[in-house]
Amino acid sequence: MAESAGLNGFSNPFVRATAVGTILQVIMVVAGHTNPSIARLFPVLGTGIAGVAGLLSALWSRGAPMGAAAGGGAAVGGISAVLGVLVSIGLGDVPASTLGIAAVSSGLAGGLGGLVGQLFGRSARV
Repeated sequence: MAESAGLNGFSNPFVRATAVGTILQVIMVVAGHTNPSIARLFPVLGTGIAGVAGLLSALWSRGAPMGAAAGGGAAVGGISAVLGVLVSIGLGDVPASTLGIAAVSSGLAGGLGGLVGQLFGRSARV
């Protein structure tokens, strides 16, 4: 019934990209919880994951205008990073002050990923 009503959220590119980004963020956080070498890379890896999530959002949102691709990518990147950081805070690996900088840097990376994804998507359609 949910599909017929258009409520199948996972078919939504925004939801799919947010889920993928969040899963990757949580995998990184759990791996870093047990491996300090990975934990030292949280800022770079987390921001990179946000960029990839933004790229996926744009690629899966075919035909979206440039601004929508960037905005969607920024939201996807920021949301997935914030959820990952909340898990990391819960595990006691990072201070709560990490949340703000992670949200901003990952939102920017996601937005950039969204722009790149929109450009790749456009060139693939030409």
